[in-house]
Amino acid sequence: MPKVRHYADLVTVLSGLSWLVVFWSVSLTAQIGSIEPTLAALLMLGTLILVSFVHRPSRVLLRRYHVRKRRTEMWMHILALPLTLAFLFGIVIESLLAPLNGQQKMLLFNIFATAGWLVFLLTVLIKLAMHLTRRHRSNGSAGS
Repeated sequence: MPKVRHYADLVTVLSGLSWLVVFWSVSLTAQIGSIEPTLAALLMLGTLILVSFVHRPSRVLLRRYHVRKRRTEMWMHILALPLTLAFLFGIVIESLLAPLNGQQKMLLFNIFATAGWLVFLLTVLIKLAMHLTRRHRSNGSAGS
């Protein structure tokens, strides 16, 4: 069971990172005025999705409950909460300071999404440390 949990954590961390690359590529595209960064990020993401659906061991493991549960947690960290926070902070900034253009709004979302992904990563690492400590303690007490 722990192997499935570790695989689920790895898949969701990498999935979140790949979506962050897409989010930031959109900001870069808007900044430089060229579509190549977004096309490259979407090509990378599409390749990862295609490999995960075609490669049978990956397809079987991705159906498991832990992977779906971790992905839902990851989406809450990098999409739902950052969208809400960016919307609320955008309203406050526009009402108090100055109007924001589309690039600035996207940058605000990207900052919140990156912070959310880092919080998710830290949460996964803390859970991993707790599970390893618990397993080490149970193995140590069984041997005494």
